[in-house]
Amino acid sequence: MEELNLNEMLLIRREKLKKLVDEGKDPHKIENFKDVTYSKIIKDNYDEYEGKTVRVSGRIMTKRGHGKVNFMDLQDSAGRIQLFNRMNDIGEDDYEEVKDLDMGDIVGAEGEVFTTKTGEISIRTKKLTLLTKSLQILPEKWHGLKDPDLRYRQRYVDLIVNPEIKNVFVIRSKIITAIRKFLDNRGFLEVETPILNTIAGGANARPFITHHNTLDIDMYLRIANELYLKRLIVGGFDKVYEMGRMFRNEGMDHSHNPEYTAIELYQAYGDYEDMMDITENMVSTVAQEVLGTMKVEYQGIEIDFTPPWNRITMVDAIKKYADVDFNDISTDEEARKIAKEKNVEVEEEFTRGHVIAEFFETFCEEHLIQPTFIIKHPVEVSPLAKRDPEDPRFTQRFEAFVNANELANAFSELNDAIDQKSRFEDQVKAREKGDEEAQMMDYDFINSLEVGLPPTGGLGIGVDRLIMLLTNQSSIRDVLLFPTMKPVGIEKEKNME
Repeated sequence: MEELNLNEMLLIRREKLKKLVDEGKDPHKIENFKDVTYSKIIKDNYDEYEGKTVRVSGRIMTKRGHGKVNFMDLQDSAGRIQLFNRMNDIGEDDYEEVKDLDMGDIVGAEGEVFTTKTGEISIRTKKLTLLTKSLQILPEKWHGLKDPDLRYRQRYVDLIVNPEIKNVFVIRSKIITAIRKFLDNRGFLEVETPILNTIAGGANARPFITHHNTLDIDMYLRIANELYLKRLIVGGFDKVYEMGRMFRNEGMDHSHNPEYTAIELYQAYGDYEDMMDITENMVSTVAQEVLGTMKVEYQGIEIDFTPPWNRITMVDAIKKYADVDFNDISTDEEARKIAKEKNVEVEEEFTRGHVIAEFFETFCEEHLIQPTFIIKHPVEVSPLAKRDPEDPRFTQRFEAFVNANELANAFSELNDAIDQKSRFEDQVKAREKGDEEAQMMDYDFINSLEVGLPPTGGLGIGVDRLIMLLTNQSSIRDVLLFPTMKPVGIEKEKNME
């Protein structure tokens, strides 16, 4: 028999559906198939279900056999179970329709639970109902696809063919629930702030721009929710947090997606030391609750989240890993000179603080595998953080690093309205010189500080990056159900042999 090509196989499926419709058996008119039992429950409790009649539903993943008997593997959201279809049990006319089913079809089955001679728990089908006709051909193995991005573009197919990846997203949901539980139990209130902003503030990042037709103004998808949350602290809430999507119009790589999930929280009358305590205890508690351990394996490396985490200043980290001591460098000129000697790229207008930040990124981040707090950032790169009283050139800020990637960022929040306005003005100047990531002036936020922001600790955590660590995934795309992808024609995507 001549082997059919893909287009012919797709055509045959459509013809099968048309035949059913013409016969008044359109499966898409069936409204429901209720009172089903999941395959895993049947298998896990076989002694209870043996010999009993059950209803199951799902997708046909394999099909084999001939003559008066055939077998199908039915996949539901919990696993798979084998259907034993025999003409004598189903009836001759209905059995002919069963034989005509294809892999990928969604069916409902009713039958008796038993074990085959080979020891496989199965269902002896009495009635099999086609609920949805699949008009596409499911790939057998993803590595056979010519487009490696197709898994992300057609996640629905990925979840069918590789059901084991569903566990990553089950764990993701549990992690998010555990984070909320941790904060709720400590008196934090979950709130919602605008996603559409008239000013892109709260972080140094390039925003997405849209236009509001009625108001006839440009607006920005939020790059952070920090400034709104601090307004709530001004208004009298002592502990608030928000977990949701942020949007940054920047590069894409294994740890960056244009839209991602982050959490920010703020605690009145606290500082960055309190935020370190919350960070290490929240992450370790979530790991213990979801995974049963504070030590996780990530890409072959054991990461130990057990508190307390390491703490080191940015200047001391540079001294340790670059053998340059910025305690001995006091001027901008000296800093730029040592940068050129060490082949660190700097701009002519870079201050000592900017150079320190560049040195840290160049020489230190790659060494920070175990959870580490990098504290005391230069004021030039921390426009929203309170100055360190011991050395006002630095701030009471930390970044938490794990596996050489930033996981969290936190400050003792700047509540000096005059200082904040001056720093915003510096950011505006940088923006005018072409820095698209510099922050905009936010006069209403300045006004809120003038009303009075109490001493406050603030923290932001990249939730997707935490999920990557706790699920052992090397790419952010593998923890997002629908990562951002460049669109392609659907005809190209249909190449699924």
